[in-house]
Amino acid sequence: MSGISLQGVSKRFGQVRALDDVSLEVAPGELVSLLGPSGCGKTTLLRCVAGLERPDAGVVQIAGRDLTHVPTRERPIGMVFQAYALFPNMTVRQNIAFPLEVRRQPGEQVRSRVDELLELVHLADQADRYPNQISGGQQQRAALGRALAPHPDVLLLDEPLSALDALVRTRLRDEIRRIQQAVKTTAIYVTHDQSEAMAIADRVVVMNHGRVEQIGDPPQLYETPTTPFSAAFVGSRNALRLPVREGRLRLGEAFDVAAPAGAGATAVVFFRPEDVELTTDGSGHPATVDVRIFLGSVTRLHLVVAVDGETARIHADLPSRRAMALGPGSAVAIRVDPAHMSAFGSES
Repeated sequence: MSGISLQGVSKRFGQVRALDDVSLEVAPGELVSLLGPSGCGKTTLLRCVAGLERPDAGVVQIAGRDLTHVPTRERPIGMVFQAYALFPNMTVRQNIAFPLEVRRQPGEQVRSRVDELLELVHLADQADRYPNQISGGQQQRAALGRALAPHPDVLLLDEPLSALDALVRTRLRDEIRRIQQAVKTTAIYVTHDQSEAMAIADRVVVMNHGRVEQIGDPPQLYETPTTPFSAAFVGSRNALRLPVREGRLRLGEAFDVAAPAGAGATAVVFFRPEDVELTTDGSGHPATVDVRIFLGSVTRLHLVVAVDGETARIHADLPSRRAMALGPGSAVAIRVDPAHMSAFGSES
């Protein structure tokens, strides 16, 4: 197993700074997910590791070896793209065998390795079919098998599930994690889907505007965001800008939380929809249901509340059986536990 070390990596495309002094250490055997919105630099960073982009500054190392200026073909990597990129004139077996054959490995070794990978990615029954004869999820598993065929030190996955439907995406996500743990390959996984990143990664790197916002394991990232962007992007948190009065941020009887150190006249408080409690004891801050969205076991309520003479919107997630009695126009009252809130100064 080999680790990855990125030190001060920067990259510009014209006037756009795609990467701004990014440093990251990926331990041997670890799966790290790069998470962020479109244009945040996550794919550019992956391509710098792959050698498909050359950074303007910084160092890319794999297993302690400086590969910053080494061509892609000489890097010990396997790569899985959003597009399956299988050869249409080759069977699944032939696609997986291809990187071994171009390396002129002996035929028996190739057959043995391909059989091993077909079992690993659960495609033994489809081995002699062509890409147009199998499903999208099976095609992506074939692409994963091909990437793993030459025993790469590092596996790079660039939004590999985004072209699949929701059910297949969830199943294949779990399969990728199973396979990565089975082969113990160091991996970087790019996605804009926070639930995907949380489910699959040992650690998540949140990126924004070419910089790293926060790095942490999924529970840490979900529970304790350290920047306003992390707070807003991970967990789909509510955000309210409130005046700071006597060092506190208050929303009626909904919550009373300490303002962040050094806050000015206002600060922004973040809290997750599932942490909004609808009270039944007469306490809490008044709110009105504006929209109800059924999401299966959970229903999301869009609530309108009064904040300092103006209106603001808050999302609340409730068990669907409880929320069904609350339609648009329903009057409710809300409360949020301060322990589940994060506050940042407005200058952040």
